[in-house]
Amino acid sequence: MPSKPSLILASSSPYRKELLSRLRLPFTAVSPDVDETPQPGETPDALALRLSVAKAMAVAANHPGSIVIGSDQVATIDGQPIGKPGDFPRAQAQLRALSGQIVEFHSALAVTDGQRIEQADVVTRCHFRQLSERAIDAYLRAEEPYDTAGSAKAESLGIALMESIQSDDPTAIIGLPLIALTRMLAQFGLDPLDAPGGPA
Repeated sequence: MPSKPSLILASSSPYRKELLSRLRLPFTAVSPDVDETPQPGETPDALALRLSVAKAMAVAANHPGSIVIGSDQVATIDGQPIGKPGDFPRAQAQLRALSGQIVEFHSALAVTDGQRIEQADVVTRCHFRQLSERAIDAYLRAEEPYDTAGSAKAESLGIALMESIQSDDPTAIIGLPLIALTRMLAQFGLDPLDAPGGPA
């Protein structure tokens, strides 16, 4: 039997590494060198898709014969991007603005072998609770989510900020949509359920 191609995650994110490990496919992680500056007039969802492809292709160029996963996520409210706050005062202001609002998280995904590419944008709609100043301060001091768009880490205490979450994929909000990824990897001959150690 020919050996399966190596799998690479084009990311240094510990959250994406943990998510990908759930599929029980051996992989390595390589940080991509990609300029993430938006292009003039580029919509947030288009930016996320473009960057996911750029990350995957950048790593694939240096690892021929491998299957490479690229991913990027942007948060939006009324179509406008929500950035990473960077510090406590900005995160505080951000959560005040998001209180009671619906935020869309675009989790873009790309898989490539260096020639063919599959891509998807999985949208998660998060309805934030009405947040008191006390709740915002308590959350920020406990979580310090200053490197997270929207200041909400849904994989941990940030879930308590939510009234509801709607998505076709519960892992998308964390940054790597595993349902879509499993479907895309199968197109390249990598099926987690057909891997060594998987079900017979």
